[in-house]
Amino acid sequence: MNQEVTVIIIGHKSKNLILNYIKPIHEKFRIIIIDNSNDFDLTNIIRLNYPNILINNVENDGYGAAINYGSKLVKTKYFLISNPDLTGINEDNLNKFIQVAKKLNDKFSTLGPRYEHANPKTLIQSNEQIEVSEFKVISGACMFFNKKNFETIGGFDENFFMYFEENDFCLRSFKIYKNYQINSIKVYHNAGNSVSYDNIEEKELHEHFRTWHFMWSKFYFFKKRYTLLIAFLIFLPIIFRLIIRIIFHTFFGNKKQLKKYRSRWSGLFNSIVGNKSKLRVN
Repeated sequence: MNQEVTVIIIGHKSKNLILNYIKPIHEKFRIIIIDNSNDFDLTNIIRLNYPNILINNVENDGYGAAINYGSKLVKTKYFLISNPDLTGINEDNLNKFIQVAKKLNDKFSTLGPRYEHANPKTLIQSNEQIEVSEFKVISGACMFFNKKNFETIGGFDENFFMYFEENDFCLRSFKIYKNYQINSIKVYHNAGNSVSYDNIEEKELHEHFRTWHFMWSKFYFFKKRYTLLIAFLIFLPIIFRLIIRIIFHTFFGNKKQLKKYRSRWSGLFNSIVGNKSKLRVN
């Protein structure tokens, strides 16, 4: 069993993905599963068949809160956090993370892999020709940490429920240590597929939920970084467009589009007036 790194998997209704994820690594690496959906079927499977894996069911307080919670359970020097809908985390790649960390003399805030087939419009990556490239923001789907550095930086801001928490962490930590993308570690992220839905109604409910939190987190991120006034001025065109679209779809559009724009407006409005990211799906 590797004594240097622990793998933390953050799951929400992700039983099959988690079980597939752990297969190639569970015999050689410490694994902690943080499940925030009370999936007791998954808990029983893990405890019966994988006694070396620690699984904890926690209240769903968001991705950053789950990482902070999991980090406190880590007893190794390093830990990696990952979404369960990620493939490519194996023994070789975990050892590469450790090797790069040591080459940097542990002077880093987070290390990330290269994402294959990623949409360049939604995920900006470093120059692939540079094996270890300094980079401002590492994707939150997979991040490698030195536990001591993580604690020094202060972990994740738990005001973010989902979205932009990694941006905030990386930009805060950049004042202390740098972030790096390791382009020889290649993974594939099937983004948006970490949750298994029971029916179309549940899927639509989660789409509303994600839309709300995206807008809440985006404004909160800008407010935290640039002050409330500047954030409001930046978002004025977005506010104007949302109001126009809500009016249009109220009289001429379809209900699905109206619901989408109302979700965006609700998340943004709650963030502007300083309400917490309170929306939850039972």
